[in-house]
Amino acid sequence: VQLQASGGGLVQPGGSLRLSCAASGFTAGYYGIGWFRQAPGKKREWVSCISSSDGGTYYADSVKGRFTISGDNAKNTVYLQMNSLKPEDTAAYYCGAGLDPVVVHRSQIGWWGKGTQVTVSS
Repeated sequence: VQLQASGGGLVQPGGSLRLSCAASGFTAGYYGIGWFRQAPGKKREWVSCISSSDGGTYYADSVKGRFTISGDNAKNTVYLQMNSLKPEDTAAYYCGAGLDPVVVHRSQIGWWGKGTQVTVSS
């Protein structure tokens, strides 16, 4: 089981980025896939997830209305579209997979991908 996150970068406040989480060695649609982020000196926090049971999507209050998670089963990839980015969104973003259909806490994650850095700054 491997997950590879990509798509991070430097963006100005108000800008957009799309992160990708490519899965290999397993079918991503059978696992709960979540995005988490970790800023320096802070704990890794949950951002969003997509349910493996019904494709339902869930968001932390801090990103609701700005971020959109989606999945492409043909590409075995989960995306996180991030719009209206704020400086407080600056963090390393990680995708993770778990056996639960909905993953909203890092304790539910069995497999982590390497992070991709998102920096929001003018």
